[in-house]
Amino acid sequence: MSASTPEQKTYNVLPGPRMGLVTPDYLEEIAAAARRHGVPFLKITGAQRLAIAGHRPETAEKIWQEMGMPNGPRKPVGIHYIQACPGRQWCKYGRQDSLALGREIEATLLDLPLPAKTKVGVSGCQFNCCESYLRDIGVFGTTKGWTLVFGGNGGGAPRIGDVVGEGLNDDQVLRLARRCLDFYRERARKLERTGRLMRRTPLTELEAALRD
Repeated sequence: MSASTPEQKTYNVLPGPRMGLVTPDYLEEIAAAARRHGVPFLKITGAQRLAIAGHRPETAEKIWQEMGMPNGPRKPVGIHYIQACPGRQWCKYGRQDSLALGREIEATLLDLPLPAKTKVGVSGCQFNCCESYLRDIGVFGTTKGWTLVFGGNGGGAPRIGDVVGEGLNDDQVLRLARRCLDFYRERARKLERTGRLMRRTPLTELEAALRD
């Protein structure tokens, strides 16, 4: 195996952008850091984040520190990312403001301790560009408000999530999402995703817990 192989496989997600939002200053800062450290490869991920590859581990630490994140890269157990589409403000198909709701979810639920990584998708309309039915917590907009989906999963064991609320406003989404995550936290095994939990849990059990 050549000495360069480990470097080619090195992969880290950079701090920001959240929900895919970037500024010219951020992009210029990333470009400067990539040139400064000889990073050969930048990639926008499916989670709307920016990844660097082909570097040594200590390089990632330095770049994170330069970007104002002194603790360096980490993979959280909890909400892994919040994905959001442009929404009503920027898309002609948008029915609700997905970016605003994404920021509210981030402010309210991001640091909630959970059994495993948890993905959130917020789509401004029923086209579901953020694949809300395949997220642990998925939300999509209609003309009547938000629809909330719980227990979705993509990857090697896909599961379509269950609709647990319709016609919701932003505050109702936050409250119901918190109750779904509380249900998940109380019943899931260690490192068990919501989709696996719901495969072995009757939907009526979740519905009963949300009614209490």
